[in-house]
Amino acid sequence: MRKALFSLLSVAALLLTVMPVEAGAASFGTNVRFATFNASLNRAHAGELLADLSTPDNAQAREAAEVIQRNRPDVLLVNEFDYVPGNAAANAFRANYLQRGQHGARPIDFPYAYTAPSNTGVPTGYDLDRNGVVGGGNDAQGFGEFEGQYGMLVLSKYPIDIAGARTFQHFRWQDMPGAMLPDDPATPAPRDWYSAPELTLLRLSSKSHWDLPIRVGKGTVHFLVSHPTPPSFDGPEDRNGTRNHDEIRFMADYVTPGRGGYIYDDAGKRGGLPATERFVVAGDNNSDPIDGDSVPGAIDQLRLSPRVLDPHPGSAGGVVASRQQGGANAGHRTDPFFDTGDFADKAPGNLRTDYVLPSRGLIPWWGEVFWPLPGSDLARLNDASDHHLVREDVFVP
Repeated sequence: MRKALFSLLSVAALLLTVMPVEAGAASFGTNVRFATFNASLNRAHAGELLADLSTPDNAQAREAAEVIQRNRPDVLLVNEFDYVPGNAAANAFRANYLQRGQHGARPIDFPYAYTAPSNTGVPTGYDLDRNGVVGGGNDAQGFGEFEGQYGMLVLSKYPIDIAGARTFQHFRWQDMPGAMLPDDPATPAPRDWYSAPELTLLRLSSKSHWDLPIRVGKGTVHFLVSHPTPPSFDGPEDRNGTRNHDEIRFMADYVTPGRGGYIYDDAGKRGGLPATERFVVAGDNNSDPIDGDSVPGAIDQLRLSPRVLDPHPGSAGGVVASRQQGGANAGHRTDPFFDTGDFADKAPGNLRTDYVLPSRGLIPWWGEVFWPLPGSDLARLNDASDHHLVREDVFVP
């Protein structure tokens, strides 16, 4: 039923875009290509990313830029882009890479950019992983060896309403009603891995959650972005898996009427997104609907929430990669056509982890995962990152 609906909506969107509009008449709407790309533009030490982007000859940045140029998004989330204040790294990436054609691709210009601080690398002063030592990435608010590592960047051809933006970096995990806090399996008490003092300061977002109003024509589409922690690299307490679950739940609650009353942003404003607003959720959610290590049903909280559409973009490249790489992929139940991440063959294998999910009221009519087939001219770009860019063309009435 949903596939049939998308087919009908796709035809409607195409008809609207090609119908002639009389001079002076209002247009029916705008086609906007939304995308998410975990570009792996993170570095081991603070300052390294800005140094790499300050010249136009970094090989990895050139590949990442070419992926973006080949896909031509209008609004793009870049995950794993180290935070540098003042948009300094974002400006260098735009000037030295995106605005220069890479390997024959056309340059692309994004007049608008948004970055903000990330919880990664922010010290807590507590031994959160209980290894007997306080300090390091595992004891930070979000995993990171320095503040801002693995941050986020939004690039847009449409104006970003900075004054209307909401960030949720400081929202505390324990302030989510019914939070799935991790449990110490060695004690009878439930959900007690973290002490009361630790929970007093521990934030939910491993990076941050952002609500960025994008001005499209005479209307607004909220670009809702995040990058939940991978549900692995922990122990039987599953502190990362439970956090991943609740980071995803936060966004689902934010867009679901009646469920976001507990939410507060970094400016102190309370509540979720009003039911009248249109939105696109994007990000590396580190959660496959069926396979991998995430808590069962984690991504379905968002993907299947009442106001969200899942257009299921995919690629033939993902199918071929799953077949050729084997390993864990042989036992996966998610159709590899929908995979977005190319991970270790033994475990966890390739997964669907990256999502672009429009809201009802928008018309998604074409989407793809950029995963070129082996032997094709662009197959060399499959090594740009262990994640593949996901894009969705959306008609905004």
